[in-house]
Amino acid sequence: MIISYVYEGKLYINLTNRCPNACEFCLRTHGDGVGDAPSLWLEREPTREEALRDILARDLTQYPELVFCGYGEPTCRLEDMLWLCQKIREVSPISIRVNTNGLCDLIHNRSTARDFDGLVDTISISLNAPTPEKYDAICHSQYGLEALPAILRFTRSVSFFVPQVVLSVVDKDLTRREVAECERLCKAAGAIFRVRQYIED
Repeated sequence: MIISYVYEGKLYINLTNRCPNACEFCLRTHGDGVGDAPSLWLEREPTREEALRDILARDLTQYPELVFCGYGEPTCRLEDMLWLCQKIREVSPISIRVNTNGLCDLIHNRSTARDFDGLVDTISISLNAPTPEKYDAICHSQYGLEALPAILRFTRSVSFFVPQVVLSVVDKDLTRREVAECERLCKAAGAIFRVRQYIED
């Protein structure tokens, strides 16, 4: 079972395979592994203590950033993830990023933005579409048309507690006009806009 792995020189943490979305461009639909991990499919979810031991077994000075991102949505394990952030903060100045679909509030049925305060340096949120209908068509969220409005609300609120918030889109299945509209939504939410390259494998 692989908990931590290295991709492009950064240390990634794979806490869960659960996700409320089934995005058409998701890496896990194209293969089993990423970076130096041959497979990110978990036989079971690691406990937070197991994850901490795995992380601290690494020399954190060798990595510019630690990223919560694996074959699942890390905020499905919000409390465990933030506990890990706190423990890492106690022993290392490493920058911490969370890659998320931005649906944390819907997953936990409450406002979660304040929970990240002081624990995370960057949150990268997958926007992926300019309208609820388009988002539903390509991300197939269990929350349907509620998903995109919830992502934008989360983006606006978490910006008060996390130094850097990024909204991203994948350069697949979007027109130039749709990308421009995504950028407009991003600026309105007070986030940094990023276009990510679609990766086949």
